[in-house]
Amino acid sequence: MAKAKTKATKKKSTTKKSSTAKKKTASSKKKVTSAKKAAAKKRNDLTKKLRADLKATKEAVRFAKNAAKEEITLAKEAAKAEIQVLKNELDAALRREKELLKIGENKIKQMVSAGERWEKQQLNKIKKMVAKKKRR
Repeated sequence: MAKAKTKATKKKSTTKKSSTAKKKTASSKKKVTSAKKAAAKKRNDLTKKLRADLKATKEAVRFAKNAAKEEITLAKEAAKAEIQVLKNELDAALRREKELLKIGENKIKQMVSAGERWEKQQLNKIKKMVAKKKRR
């Protein structure tokens, strides 16, 4: 009967194998937690980088917007100045045109009066010639 007891004790030694299985799961848990930590760190780093990029993009957009506003105001001022110059030129042209119209009207009056004088002279000549013929 003593032999049976020794056989039973040998069977107990097989249960020790399950303790090594526990060690494997513990090391895999450490790997999982370290992987989670690494992933979280990478995610946080990516988030920081994206936030910095977003901030830089916002600043670039703000700068471009301000530059565009400045260019628009400069363009408006230049357009206003150009409009003023064109208005001044138009006024000067209108004044010249009025002066030319006055000069043209004066010339017409002078030509009409000269024509009337010439016509009167011709009529006087004709009257003198008719008066001389009646005398004969």
